[in-house]
Amino acid sequence: MRAFRTTTLLTASVLALVVAAPSAAAEAPLTAVAADEDTRLGEVVITAQKRAQDPVEVPMAVTAYSGKFLEAIGVKAFDELSAFTPGFLVQNQSNNNSGFVMRGVTSDSGSATDETRVSIYQDGVPISRSRGSYVELFDMERIEIAKGPQSTLFGRGALIGAVNLVQNKANPGRNDWLLRTEGGTRGYFVGEGMVNVAFGDGSALRIAARARKNDGYVKDAAGGDAYNSTNTKAVRMAYHLEPGALKLDLIGNYQEDSTTGTSFKSHAFNPTNPVTGQVLGDTGVASAATLSPGAGFEGGAPLGLDRKVYGLTVLAEYKISDTLTLSSITASRAFHSVEVFDADGTSLPMLSFAEDAQGRQQSQELRLRYDDGGRFTGFVGANYFHETGSWRIPGQFDERLALVLLTGAMSRPNPQPLAYLTSPAFLAQVLQLGFGAPASIAQGVAANLKAVHREEFANYGENTAYDLYADGTVQLTDRFEITGGVRYTREDRWAAYRSTVLNGRSIVGILLTAPTPTNLFLAAQPNAVNNPLLPMTGLVTQPTTNNGDTFAKSIDNSGLTWRLVGRYAPSDNASLYVSHARGRRPDVISANAPTTPMAAAKFDVVAAETVDSYEAGAKGKLIDGRLYLSGAVFRYDYDNFATSFRQGAQIVTLNAGKAKAYGFEGEARLQAGDYWTLFTTYAYNHARLESGARKGNRFRLSPDQTYSVGAAFSREALGGKLTFTPTYTWRSKMFFDDDNDRGDLSSSALFPDTKVDEFQNAYGLLNVRVGFGAVDERWKVEAFVENLGDVRYLKDAGNVGDSFGIPTFIAGKPRFMGVGVTFRH
Repeated sequence: MRAFRTTTLLTASVLALVVAAPSAAAEAPLTAVAADEDTRLGEVVITAQKRAQDPVEVPMAVTAYSGKFLEAIGVKAFDELSAFTPGFLVQNQSNNNSGFVMRGVTSDSGSATDETRVSIYQDGVPISRSRGSYVELFDMERIEIAKGPQSTLFGRGALIGAVNLVQNKANPGRNDWLLRTEGGTRGYFVGEGMVNVAFGDGSALRIAARARKNDGYVKDAAGGDAYNSTNTKAVRMAYHLEPGALKLDLIGNYQEDSTTGTSFKSHAFNPTNPVTGQVLGDTGVASAATLSPGAGFEGGAPLGLDRKVYGLTVLAEYKISDTLTLSSITASRAFHSVEVFDADGTSLPMLSFAEDAQGRQQSQELRLRYDDGGRFTGFVGANYFHETGSWRIPGQFDERLALVLLTGAMSRPNPQPLAYLTSPAFLAQVLQLGFGAPASIAQGVAANLKAVHREEFANYGENTAYDLYADGTVQLTDRFEITGGVRYTREDRWAAYRSTVLNGRSIVGILLTAPTPTNLFLAAQPNAVNNPLLPMTGLVTQPTTNNGDTFAKSIDNSGLTWRLVGRYAPSDNASLYVSHARGRRPDVISANAPTTPMAAAKFDVVAAETVDSYEAGAKGKLIDGRLYLSGAVFRYDYDNFATSFRQGAQIVTLNAGKAKAYGFEGEARLQAGDYWTLFTTYAYNHARLESGARKGNRFRLSPDQTYSVGAAFSREALGGKLTFTPTYTWRSKMFFDDDNDRGDLSSSALFPDTKVDEFQNAYGLLNVRVGFGAVDERWKVEAFVENLGDVRYLKDAGNVGDSFGIPTFIAGKPRFMGVGVTFRH
């Protein structure tokens, strides 16, 4: 509570400053006064409420950055952006496997049946499905991150917040172009270009593209390509047309990613040569790894990601009259990703998994906005959304190694050579000691253990949603206004599930689930894998009826979300607001494998997750607009908080009961003289589970405190313009799972892990950019260093390996540096 009292005092200080603003900045202009365009980094128009507003006028906690700001500090991806956004964190294992976290609540499930909690919007189109939402941030007009339930503004998926990506559209008012390239250590390269052609009749064409790559930063001790590489190509075409009172924007986006594998590194086993047992490294998360997929897995696919994302959007705006405007957003979107990874984090072919995720979305939104410049402005709208998707998880296991791992017979930290671990004599000894099998039975079972055992499960989802919504603001006096909004959503959801053992029953699965004397005897007989007298058992997932039948379930549900906000403006450059909002994540069908082989799939309906949000904030501009301050305190009360639980090796969504969060967020930007802009953010978020076995646990991926601080210097000198931009970002300790790696909560895993090491202690990163260019910005040369202190930190921990008692760890980016050059007209 001490920290919360501190944040309350900080908020009170901000409130006092803003209330005092009338005397300091009664007539400050809309935009900050700046002597140099490069240092004016934070001033943007915000459209979160579906109309253009100054940030001070927006009665919610919203952080907005212009494309110019992103360029100045070197932000090119979501995880980099989140470091400068209070209350927002993005975890990026790969572009296929990312987690968006808003005020402690994570949205990252790859399942086709789950529902998002944080909405990602691209030019008004929801792109929130996890495996398709991590897109390149290039040629951006601005990005708005709105915290708190925002369903009346951003749709049903905005349980706890929304990210609004606004891309640059074709501009009929000018011709311009840009070329940029960067190169650096570890094979880093960025090539980016843009051309905008105005045709002189109110139409224009804009084409923008980016290629970004690096060679990875965790070495392969066996001499292969380094892990955690980046290889992304993205292109966008936009066409603008203005026939009369109608404005049209046609936007096409395409992105593809092809990378090496993610560095799932074991803390239990050193990297070794699997043939000789030679030690090739240590368990340090950033040191070299030895990973590989099992032989022939997924047709011999290498470790890594192959992903493609497509999108087509049509934006239309028709001005019916001076007060009424009709807007339409029509969109179609699809993605397909395949990612192969080594789940055990060792050089041994124990566990190989892949994700094959596909999705297709179509949406249509119509909105009618009223604004007569008087006391009332608002809008009503309707939305249709349809989505289909699938999520297939194939796995391949060496049963011999799985048995040795299960019984603890694998030497730590240096495992024995593969030939020794898989020898019949050694395996028979393991069976005798670990399962008490007689020598004759042990020898027969050992001979039947498979070098390659394959199984898979898949879920499928289809969702059709219809929304009606309204939102409006009434100005009761010149200084006081009330805003209210409501959204009604009706959804028809369908989910299906199947699981299959692909090449015969698992002998180790029988030892784990049905080790009767009869089964042990049968498992020791020749060709036991195909013996119909033995159950068709899987190692990780039990097969559905007839070894792969698909089972389905349908539900429909509806609900209301709303917001109510009061805003008081003591001056034209200051405002105070309070709000109460209801967020809702709809009922979700959780589809799981049967508990016994050859049975029906299990379906649970996870009740709608709801949150009541209470927020009070203050915003203001002082010192003739040179200083911008924003602060907010908030509290969230959750019911039916949905989180992930491990059941064997599967991750399922279940109801964790009640949860609570409270905290403070603040931002400040100061135009310090003619040459400097200073900016800082701070967030305190106390998010905890309040019921059930995890009572008192922190939310996953949710540090209690974060802050960022930076400066942008720009001055004419030496016949050109010098720029200098240092930034520092910091996060406190955080866990990577809602179970907080507690030993008493790991019993549901296939092989429990009792070591508490799946967390990241507090750390900070320092970045520096230095540049010199033309005064009119037609060209610029920059040098940069990221993670100047070469700080070692974790990007993630636990992962699939945690279900087998051998959690894996992913290293964050080390220091790298480079130079770049930009030309523009």
